[in-house]
Amino acid sequence: MAQQAQGARTDCYAAVDIGASSGRVVVGYLEEGLIRLQEVHRFDNRQVRRDGHDCWDLDLLSSELLRGLARCREAGFAPKTVGIDTWGVDFVLLDADDNLVGDAVSYRDGRTAGMYAVADAIMAPEELYRHCGLQRQPFNTIYQLLALQREHPEQLEAADTFLMIPDYLNFLLTGQKAVEYTNASTTGLLNAETGAWDEAVMAAFAIPRRLFPNVTHAGASLGPVLPEVAEAIGYEPRVVLPATHDTGSAYLAVPACEPPAVFLSSGTWSLLGVENRSPICSEGAYRANFTNEGGYHFRYRFLKNIMGLWMIQSIRRELNGITYVVDEKAIRKGRLHQYMRVEGLGHEVDFPDLIKAADEAEAAGVIASIVNVNDDRFLAPDSMIEEICAACEEAGQPAPETLGELMLCVYESLARCYRDAIEGLAALAGHDYASINIVGGGCRDDHLNRRTAQVCGLPVYAGPVEGTALGNLAVQMLADGVFPHLKAVRAAISESFDVRKIEPERKDV
Repeated sequence: MAQQAQGARTDCYAAVDIGASSGRVVVGYLEEGLIRLQEVHRFDNRQVRRDGHDCWDLDLLSSELLRGLARCREAGFAPKTVGIDTWGVDFVLLDADDNLVGDAVSYRDGRTAGMYAVADAIMAPEELYRHCGLQRQPFNTIYQLLALQREHPEQLEAADTFLMIPDYLNFLLTGQKAVEYTNASTTGLLNAETGAWDEAVMAAFAIPRRLFPNVTHAGASLGPVLPEVAEAIGYEPRVVLPATHDTGSAYLAVPACEPPAVFLSSGTWSLLGVENRSPICSEGAYRANFTNEGGYHFRYRFLKNIMGLWMIQSIRRELNGITYVVDEKAIRKGRLHQYMRVEGLGHEVDFPDLIKAADEAEAAGVIASIVNVNDDRFLAPDSMIEEICAACEEAGQPAPETLGELMLCVYESLARCYRDAIEGLAALAGHDYASINIVGGGCRDDHLNRRTAQVCGLPVYAGPVEGTALGNLAVQMLADGVFPHLKAVRAAISESFDVRKIEPERKDV
């Protein structure tokens, strides 16, 4: 193996960052005090329909994981360590022989419909929040497990181990089973104060504690990859746990340019909040539906999950015909084609087209209709365009009739939701905030950045774009002693990457 890695750069680290729609492998290293990044592999993530449910294609993820690590070597790198982060809440079950039990059902699947009522009959939601401090969302792992109890109790009987998605991928690399803290905190089964599994909650909901390995924290090493993995990729890295929940990694990369700052990880979801040293599980936090998710080194990400760029991604896919299904009962005939015909783009719709359409509608003086972006109706609709139009009409507002009006509706609705969340944070914290720091792919959306600054009345600091991969790499570098502490990492991130400042426009009184 040493011969295979000969000539490759070894003072580097690999971040495997997998989101709901795509994944990539990014190599990072320190050069003259600055953090350098090189993306070596990118791939699509997808859901497949199995036994009536939307499921993750684990075979695809595992094969792309190995392909991406092998491409590190092809690009001249042999990373010392590898870290994997993904989205939260979803999981797999393994039997005593480490075979999968059932499928990895996606959080966007509809199996948790009706589980609020089931859960509330077992434990009042206020009490559950006092234990776990987690925002009430239909896809939280606890509701998924309740649904599994009812549909496939035999799977829980046959199971020996519960692992979340990044934990399972780590198991494939190393043979070691560990559930990392930041992702475990998205389950609704972890005690917010202790950071350990809440056995009282598990007992109340008849969820077998025996399935759950004790929680492991970011920075821990799972050891070297298995020999067959090393043979396949051409080198033998160790696997180090980053903050395996992608938002936990993204928050690590926020340089906090003008404190006190609100952090916004902007991607498929918009995760807006702050870092705290202790959880806030008060009645006020519960009523405002804020979550206390675990952060690196015993920090808490006190935030609100907001629908985010999912709506925009869905509109783009729909306009390009990727997911659009004609259903005369659900979709008003011709509206989708009207959008494409009126805009006359003549090519596949991309995000700059959508931004331009919003800019032009705004310049024309269009008054945007507003929807509640956190409404569950937008989680997985057959047609995002039709769902937005229907929501506008049901609220007594004009339905968008052009692509520009549609995009303006989404942008304005998101910006107002950010404003409401910041006002809620300020009320709970007892002080105002001076800036909004945005990381992730959404920080490249100039229209959304500008509307966010204007609607919230705060300067927006946009960047770095590679927030999640950077946070993943930061933990690996800390674990390897490259940086002495998190403050030093954030200072290096600030020096290494451009961050743009967008001031709210001053309007004449």
